[in-house]
Amino acid sequence: MTGNGLDEPMNGLDREGVAEMRKFFSDQRSMGKLILLASHNKEDIEVLCDEVYEMDQGRLEKQER
Repeated sequence: MTGNGLDEPMNGLDREGVAEMRKFFSDQRSMGKLILLASHNKEDIEVLCDEVYEMDQGRLEKQER
C-alpha cells in the first residue's frame, strides 16, 4: 500500500472543486491507496475517512466512529 499526506486540501475550493477532490479521494481509496488527510472540516472527515485520529496535546488519539 502506498500513501500520501495532505493538509487541508479542500481549503479555498468552490463546491465543484470540493466535489472533484472527494471523487478523486474515493477513486484512490478504491485502488487501495492510503491517504493521510489533515482537516478541521468534519464533513470532509465523515465522508472521506475510514479511520479518524485526533491530535490532543501532541498525542494522536483514535476516535470511535
